[in-house]
Amino acid sequence: MENVKWKKSSYSGNGGPDCVELAKVSFAIGARDSKSPDGPHHTFSVAAMTALFVDIRRGRYDLP
Repeated sequence: MENVKWKKSSYSGNGGPDCVELAKVSFAIGARDSKSPDGPHHTFSVAAMTALFVDIRRGRYDLP
């Protein structure tokens, strides 16, 4: 993806294990590992990404 403005998560530390960046890509959201910006990325619909954020906020993926 060229000419895309990626935004690093405020929860991503400097070189830590949980480094994610998101970007608006046409009518979708791109996600990639900020430690590997030239590596693979995933693209999700806005609806899918919104549903994921709702589930995260509700604690659906919290560990016991």
